[in-house]
Amino acid sequence: MTDPQWPECHKCEDGRMLPLSDYGRDGAPIRYKAWVCSNPDCGFNIRIDNGEISFGRTIGPSFK
Repeated sequence: MTDPQWPECHKCEDGRMLPLSDYGRDGAPIRYKAWVCSNPDCGFNIRIDNGEISFGRTIGPSFK
């Protein structure tokens, strides 16, 4: 199996945008809830929260 060609980050143009998935409140999978830049120095991200799109919020480890 080959890796898909993920889109280039338009902020740093060095990393690739990688998709992240999550689970909803009832345990249903949510595919591609967020896209994050693979370059740790960049940190650009796009998220969907409660139907709203947010760009560039600081992301970090979850302690849940």
